[in-house]
Amino acid sequence: MNAPRTANITHWDERVDLAAALRWAARLNLHEAVANHFSLAVTEAGTRFLVNPNRRHFSRVRASDLIEIDATDPATLDRPDAPDATAWGLHGALHRRVPHARCAMHVHSPFATVLACLEDPRLPPLDQNACMFYGRQLIDTHYGGLALQEEGERCAELLSDPALSVLIMGNHGVMVVGETVAQTFDRLYYFERAAETYIRALQTGRPLRILSDEIAAKTAAELESEPSGGAAHLAELKAILDAEGADYAS
Repeated sequence: MNAPRTANITHWDERVDLAAALRWAARLNLHEAVANHFSLAVTEAGTRFLVNPNRRHFSRVRASDLIEIDATDPATLDRPDAPDATAWGLHGALHRRVPHARCAMHVHSPFATVLACLEDPRLPPLDQNACMFYGRQLIDTHYGGLALQEEGERCAELLSDPALSVLIMGNHGVMVVGETVAQTFDRLYYFERAAETYIRALQTGRPLRILSDEIAAKTAAELESEPSGGAAHLAELKAILDAEGADYAS
């Protein structure tokens, strides 16, 4: 793996993971150019967190570029390296109010956003990937504009239940939360895959064969019991980046 560019930067391993996730979100077209944000709590209370810098393309973010901010510091937006106001509004509120959501990834990924724009934006248990989110998704149909302070606080409150891992933000996008970067990116990846399968199935115009609640719940529990928590997935993505000589870990 590439060596750190600055040896005294704190939370280096966490930074490397988050930078790798940002790079892969760009590669998979889950990003929104220089918008959208990934964050990771780095203190026990969860209020200090890393987030990608303002207006930096996902594909160029390095571990050393990530900024560390305090969700309880109202002067954050006055900093020379202040985060985007929507990153502060949405992720700041989340890390301030929802300590179990250690990692948060908000994107306007293509298929999850199409899903969020439907009259009924629920992701039904159509396939095994979708079952991962059975009983673990929440729908917000009260979009109120850019995720600034008030909107961010409202969205954070919706994720207060630890059983929920995905907020489908109506007419907006999706917010995925988890305990680690690996777990959260794994969830983000599979939610987008499941949303794509569902949207493409709808496009056929043919009747859908939705799985029963019983099978969906059983499958969700089985998938959740897998011990890796996405760690193997992220490790392989970093291995590919390393083999390519990418500078994400610098």
